[in-house]
Amino acid sequence: MGDKYLIGVDSGSQSTKVVIFNQRGDIICSASEKLKEMMSTKPGYVEHPDDDLWDSLKIASQKVMKEFKGDPKDIMGLGLCSIRCCRVFMKKDGTLAQPVMSWMDIRSYEKFQDDNPEISYTCPTSGYLTHRLTGEFKDTAANAFQWQFPVDMDTWDWSADEEYFNSFNIPKEKLLDLRMPGTVLGYVTEEAAGETGLPSGIPVVATANDKAVEALGSGLLKTDAGFISLGTYIASMVCGSKNEASPANFWTNLSCIPNRYLYESNGIRRGMWHISWYKSIIGEEYAAKAKSEGYSVEEYLAKEAVNAPAGSDGLLTIPDWLAPASQLHRKGVMIGFDERHTRGHIYRSILEGIALTLKNHYDAMINEIGIKPDKIIISGGGSNSDLFMQIFADAYGVKTVRNEMNGAAALGAAICVAVAAGLYGGFDEAVQQMVKQKDEFIPNEENHEVYSRINTGVYRELPNLMEETLKTIYKATMKQDEQSHSQ
Repeated sequence: MGDKYLIGVDSGSQSTKVVIFNQRGDIICSASEKLKEMMSTKPGYVEHPDDDLWDSLKIASQKVMKEFKGDPKDIMGLGLCSIRCCRVFMKKDGTLAQPVMSWMDIRSYEKFQDDNPEISYTCPTSGYLTHRLTGEFKDTAANAFQWQFPVDMDTWDWSADEEYFNSFNIPKEKLLDLRMPGTVLGYVTEEAAGETGLPSGIPVVATANDKAVEALGSGLLKTDAGFISLGTYIASMVCGSKNEASPANFWTNLSCIPNRYLYESNGIRRGMWHISWYKSIIGEEYAAKAKSEGYSVEEYLAKEAVNAPAGSDGLLTIPDWLAPASQLHRKGVMIGFDERHTRGHIYRSILEGIALTLKNHYDAMINEIGIKPDKIIISGGGSNSDLFMQIFADAYGVKTVRNEMNGAAALGAAICVAVAAGLYGGFDEAVQQMVKQKDEFIPNEENHEVYSRINTGVYRELPNLMEETLKTIYKATMKQDEQSHSQ
């Protein structure tokens, strides 16, 4: 039997990626399209401009289909994975009633205001993109979050508790029909095929929220492993067995495998953007020098950072560059500069700050659950860095694992298609056949001791120690109109 092909869509905060895999998880071809800069009309309001999510999916799909050399008849379907925690308002015909609210928008988590007659539906981005592809008003159950929609985390359906359901103020007729991951939501319409270049009639398969799909595509199936997603939002997860309603140090997420759960720690807002920020202020001359020697800017910075010792000679970074709208005083911090510190120290300190901040959230989670995973699977573009992988291993004190496919959300989406198409007997078998480990990094015990001393000695408490100072700075520097508003 010849190859069968599976399309995985990863619609993220910064770009849309479309990847075609074969049934073994090998990449046949891929394409991506960057999203536009998000709009912010006032603090706490963050929107995707125009119809950017759909437009970028159309362009990326057109690109990948032009590159695809196989027979379109052998494409088994498309798995659709998109950003979680966004809010979409649709008109009756399924077009946008207003711009998509980002997960960073405070309105995404507010009670629905049923005061706009143009709004016929509200849903996550996955429901909107499903409709654009299929014409159906259906969505995956595993992208409906309990703080946005009246979902029952035990039944994976809309809640039957009338009081709880009504507390969201969303009329039932304005919600989409929910389906389990790995089931068919609909089929690509002729209209969508004309706009995207995708074959008309192929199944569009339900996945889950983007972090859960990424965890599946990274091979997270058992409690012996933890998982770190290095994205615009950095999160860590472990497998769970039930819906924990009120844990102290994590929250329950619906898995990309029906009736299974993921436990997720607190994360880092605008996580890998910290690296992008530092790159942006390095300057064109540095970037040109890196390029002339055959390196990316990240690789060139890593060459300098690897010469700095663990702990960056006392330079500590709190990666908090994006304040929540309810705590605008919060800021990122770099503390401990002296004459020893170089560009490489700063870069290493940012990486260490991300690793140590996440470790403290992760430790609180696994200690509460009572498990001790012996490895960490790391996904996302940051996992391309050997230095970053080693810092995580040294900070956590366990080996870190990197897979061949580091953009695991697209692969997770393709795995859902493989299950829906019956290519494998279930999700576990599909993961075993399609997810391939590339390499692993073993902790350096000396560096682990350094990070442990820094963390327990000061870093773990540093955000609390800086809290009052940051509040004082904010009050002293905010504009007069902000002062009036805050009073």
